[in-house]
Amino acid sequence: MTEHPTSFDRPSTGGDPTDPRGALLRTPVPPGTSGPALPAQGRAGQTPTAADAGSPGTFEHSQPGAEQAAEPDAHRPRPVSEGVPVQPDGGRPGGTQPGGTQPAGAQPAGASPGDAPSAGTASGDVAEGDVTPGDVTSGGGPAGPAQPGSGAPGPGAPAGVADRRGDAPEPDRRTGQPTVPGRPTPMRRDGDRLRFVGAATRRIARGMDLDEIVMGLCRATVPTFADAILVYLREPLPVGDERPTGPLVLRLRRTDRIPAERDTEGGFTPVAQPEPTELETVGAELCEVRPGSALAEVLRGVRPVFTDTEAAQAALPELLGEERDFPLPDGRRAILAPLRGRRRVIGAALFLRGPERVAFEADDLLVAAQLATHSALGIDKAVLYGREAYIADELQRTMLPENLPRCTGVRLASRYLPAAETARVGGDWYDAIPLPGSRVALVVGDVMGHSMTSAAIMGQLRTTAQTLAGLDLPPQEVLHHLDEQAQRLGSDRMATCLYAVYDPVTHRITVANAGHPPPVLLHLGGHAEVLRVPAGAPIGVGGVDFEAVELDAPAGATLLLYTDGLVESRLRDVWTGIEQLRERLAATAQLTGPDHPPPLEALCDEVLDMLGPGDRDDDIALLAARFDGIAPSDVAYWFLEPEDAAPGKARRLARRALARWGMEDLTDAVELLVSEVVTNAVRYASKPVTLRLLRTDVLRCEVGDDVPQLPRLRQARATDEGGRGLYLVNRLARRWGATRLSTGKVVWFELNRG
Repeated sequence: MTEHPTSFDRPSTGGDPTDPRGALLRTPVPPGTSGPALPAQGRAGQTPTAADAGSPGTFEHSQPGAEQAAEPDAHRPRPVSEGVPVQPDGGRPGGTQPGGTQPAGAQPAGASPGDAPSAGTASGDVAEGDVTPGDVTSGGGPAGPAQPGSGAPGPGAPAGVADRRGDAPEPDRRTGQPTVPGRPTPMRRDGDRLRFVGAATRRIARGMDLDEIVMGLCRATVPTFADAILVYLREPLPVGDERPTGPLVLRLRRTDRIPAERDTEGGFTPVAQPEPTELETVGAELCEVRPGSALAEVLRGVRPVFTDTEAAQAALPELLGEERDFPLPDGRRAILAPLRGRRRVIGAALFLRGPERVAFEADDLLVAAQLATHSALGIDKAVLYGREAYIADELQRTMLPENLPRCTGVRLASRYLPAAETARVGGDWYDAIPLPGSRVALVVGDVMGHSMTSAAIMGQLRTTAQTLAGLDLPPQEVLHHLDEQAQRLGSDRMATCLYAVYDPVTHRITVANAGHPPPVLLHLGGHAEVLRVPAGAPIGVGGVDFEAVELDAPAGATLLLYTDGLVESRLRDVWTGIEQLRERLAATAQLTGPDHPPPLEALCDEVLDMLGPGDRDDDIALLAARFDGIAPSDVAYWFLEPEDAAPGKARRLARRALARWGMEDLTDAVELLVSEVVTNAVRYASKPVTLRLLRTDVLRCEVGDDVPQLPRLRQARATDEGGRGLYLVNRLARRWGATRLSTGKVVWFELNRG
């Protein structure tokens, strides 16, 4: 005989559900088979009766698995679900099992009068819910008269339901009563509980976040172990070793119950909604656990308790709400189990059974303790995992530029997408850095790996790139110093990077690459081309040279820099992805016509739409630059010899340029500021000083010399003859600054037009 796990439900009539040892099992023995020798004593403290000892068709025991040794040839088939069609021979598909039948109401041989089944037992109702692997219910039809050996169900059996063995329903192994088809029976054996706990803990352990773990606890518990469950969690949940501040507040996180019963004969046809039961109305949304209260003492005790105890009866009104009267099931039909994590109690679970169901037993406290322990530890780890993922995501996002700068002659747009949930932390970054002479450096890079370390290395390399860009080094020199920095960080710190410098005055772009995918240039007419840039070695290899190329950057063109997560995945290689990207850019440009470039933000969204469901293996950084440039007519450029007459000459040249541009209202301010800056430059310069005026949305003036020391603003004393030039620039200019170059420095200021 093979044992199968059973489910909790109402107790069968005629048995004693409060007996912790369970009822004795009596199983018919096939005709012609002699029963095993009975022990000298059946139950503890009882002497077997003559009927028990002399009945060859029955045997009595209280140890699970003993029937296997007694009946080596007997086999009990698995229960069948309702709706199995009746076979031509009247039995189950595949034939019938041999065995006799009993009329309804008959007792098995050797059974005591108290074990007699109740006549007229109705067919069982299947409770709707998520059944765990341990939820196997007893099948078969109700008892009824049948012809011996025919295998046909009795007159009272539901239509379309075949009896399991072609005879009367097999009696319950604890009470000796016939089981009702489709109705789960209570778990009384240790094997049943172990199977249930194993299946329930596996289901709880499958959850990755807080909601999945709580749902796993509820679905594994209802209806197998309880009719309803209320899960309270601390608000807010403590993370790791942090000590929570404020009072202990529990919030009802989730409550599950057995849904409305289904029509067993009509399949899953819903019936009219019944009136709310007492199990559906129990539970307050929020409760505060006062120090020293009965609820605080129960939670401090950690172990589950029956709610009929004195401590639990005093704690329940505090948990469920004192302002309302919540009727709870009588007897031991409710268990209050604290949820304790690694450091402290983080909540509580209340298991409830309806009054029509068998009460909890003492061993059920151990089951509740196991469920509470696994759930609490899972919730604790889920909170820690969520905090770690949040910190990693915030770390990476804070290392990316919050806002792109507004640069002269170029418009910028960017996108960043983290990887999938399994590897959401990466090392992709992008940057746009203003350079002297209205130029801008465009940077995109990718640190290999997906971890907190990759994000930290990315932040260090990005900071290094910004520092090197401030020195106005050539792109190949920037990559060389980044390579040295990566080697100082560690031997296995590898990254790819592409560094480009755009000059809006000359309409040229200089690009250097370190093992990164090549950029794509979308021209104004709709033609998209992949720029031929030397690939180079990744950053961190060491001992390699990087090469820079200078290319045309016509006005209206769009340069797209990206990381490999956009074009490479498990479904396609990198060059296939680059070709698809080029085709997508060309198709998007055709929609706006040959004379109008596509909007920059919409273009970025269209590029990201090419990603498929399996293309999120890596994070993605995207930087798009629209080249507007500066027209030659809006640029005025001169060289001034470092002599005393240079300031006066600079004033005259600036006055003529402003008159040509129709900006005479700025003449006085520009002459004053240009005179002060040029005077300070020619005082220390040994080579010709450069003066350049740029007319864009603002008027920008740049003065360059060969002295690397940067000027600083200081407060001049009343007796000082000089030192007030930068003070005037700071007061009159919209913005000003100084940038050190490899050949000197540039001091610039901007004035609003009009």
